[in-house]
Amino acid sequence: MKDTLRREIEKFAMVYHVEESGDTVRFYVQPIDFEGLKTFLENLTMDYDVKVQFKFGEFVIELKKHRERIWINLALLIATFASTTIMGAGMFERFDLVGGLTYSVAIMFVLGFHEMGHYIFARRWGMKTSLPYFIPFPSLIGTLGAVIRHRGRIPSRKALFDVGVSGPLFGIFASILVTYVGLKMKFEPTYKGEATLMLGTPPLFDLIAKLAGFNGYYIHPVAFAGWVGMFVTFLNLIPVGQLDGGHVLRAMIGERAEIVYRIIPMILIALGIVTNSSIWLFWGFITMFFAMQKHPKPMVDEPIDLKRYAVGILTFALGLSCFTPNPFVVTKG
Repeated sequence: MKDTLRREIEKFAMVYHVEESGDTVRFYVQPIDFEGLKTFLENLTMDYDVKVQFKFGEFVIELKKHRERIWINLALLIATFASTTIMGAGMFERFDLVGGLTYSVAIMFVLGFHEMGHYIFARRWGMKTSLPYFIPFPSLIGTLGAVIRHRGRIPSRKALFDVGVSGPLFGIFASILVTYVGLKMKFEPTYKGEATLMLGTPPLFDLIAKLAGFNGYYIHPVAFAGWVGMFVTFLNLIPVGQLDGGHVLRAMIGERAEIVYRIIPMILIALGIVTNSSIWLFWGFITMFFAMQKHPKPMVDEPIDLKRYAVGILTFALGLSCFTPNPFVVTKG
C-alpha cells in the first residue's frame, strides 16, 4: 500500500520522508501541483481517512485505510428502537408497550426507508456510503432521525440528483403508507382536563385522511409516525446546502443554486415571525449556517436531462404538500 500510494503522490508532490505506524502512513511532501494533489486526495477519501497538516514548516499527508464499523450502526439501531418504543408507549393513556412497539416499527420504517433510498442510489452510482446511523433521543418522537455518510467526490450532477431525490421520494412513499394504515387503526382516548398536542396537518395528510375515511379527532401513534415522515420530508427538501433539497436544486440549476441558498433562510425567518412559530425561526438560522457552506462541485458538472428536471419539480411539489405553517400547538382541555 505504502509504495503504491507514494508513486501516486509523487505525480503531484516531492516525497522526502515516509512514516508507517500500524495501518497509518504519513507522507512528508513538498507540493508541486496543488490542484492535482487536492483532487487526488479528494478521490482517496472513498477508501481512506485523509488528514492533511502543515506543522513546523512541513506539509504532512496522513492516510489510514477506512474500515466500516457495522457494530456502531447496529448499536444505534437497537438504542433508537428502544427509545422510540418507550416514547411510543407513553402516547397511550396508560403505558402500552405493545402500542409503543407498533409506533416504533412505523417511525423507523419511515425514517429508514428514506435513508435506504439514498443508500441504494449512491451504490448504483458507485459511491461509497455507509449504512444508516439511527439517532436515539428521548424526545416526543423518540429519535432525531437517521443519517448516512458519503465518502469521496460526487461523480456528476446526475448522480447528485439521483442520490438527493431518492431519499425524499422513498420517504414520502413510506409516510403515505404508514399514515393510511395508522388512520385505519382505532384510537379513542379520553384526555379530560389535560394538555393536548394538536397537529397542523399538511395537504397530503388531509388527502390521505379522506381516502382512509377518517373523521375522528385523535390519530393513532402509527398515523403520527406518518405525519412525522411528511414533516421530515418537507424539512429535508428545503433547498439549502447539504439538505436533500439543496442537493437536488444544485443538480438542477448548477452554481446558481447558491443564490437560492442565501434567500431561503430569510423566508423561513419571516415565516417564523408571521406565524409566531419558533420552529421556523430555528430552521431559518440553521439553514443560514448551511447556506454559508459552498456546495461541493461534482466531478462532471454538466446539466441533467429533462426527465430528471421533471422528477425534481414533482419532488419539490410533493415536499410543499407536506408543509403546514403551524406544525405543533399545545392546548389545554
